[in-house]
Amino acid sequence: MNSEYRTLSKDGLWENNPALVQLLGLCPLLAVSGTVTNALGLGIATLLVLVGSNITVSLVRNFVPNEIRIPVFVIVIATFVTLVELTMNAFTYGLYMALGIFIPLIVTNCAIIGRAEAYASKNNWYKAGFDGLMMGLGFAAVLVALGAIRELIGQGTLFDGAELLLGEWASSLRIQLIEFDYPLLLAILPPGAFIGLGFLIAGKNWLDEKKREKLAKAPVEKAQRARVTHVS
Repeated sequence: MNSEYRTLSKDGLWENNPALVQLLGLCPLLAVSGTVTNALGLGIATLLVLVGSNITVSLVRNFVPNEIRIPVFVIVIATFVTLVELTMNAFTYGLYMALGIFIPLIVTNCAIIGRAEAYASKNNWYKAGFDGLMMGLGFAAVLVALGAIRELIGQGTLFDGAELLLGEWASSLRIQLIEFDYPLLLAILPPGAFIGLGFLIAGKNWLDEKKREKLAKAPVEKAQRARVTHVS
């Protein structure tokens, strides 16, 4: 993998993560991340739309007048959202009903429109597709992490309702880790989503700061080792 693909991977998954850094697409992220299943379902849907729309925008970019590029991009995104919505309606109806309006609202996700404009419209289709894949994985990872935190603290479970996404066999994936007499509503309701996302962002910033400190100390430590070796 050359340096450009490594950069795209790092940007999508960590350095420029659409949810933790760009803070885009927060409406569905905060609204449906009450369980891992809901979060994973929306994450996969968003990923598919990102990859498909990025590739299509890249393929048609030379045929679209600059003045109408944004409306054309929105039409492309809306087409893929409709395909994903109909597929979920056909094969994962329970999850489709659980996610509700937030599936068609993927059309307005700024992360998708932003990648179409900032990257896909300026690069070839395979780079655009890879960019969409990494951004989608980064967004889905944050969704799943937030869903896991909220579900565990709120209900004491993980993968509750997994059969809605994967079929009846997946009901055995449900794990009861903590027994609650009553669910913790703060974690399940929207305030818990904001608090959980805040902790995820804080954790990322803390790790980035530790990495910067380590990189800043590296030249000094290297010079000290070199002096000790020279004296010896």
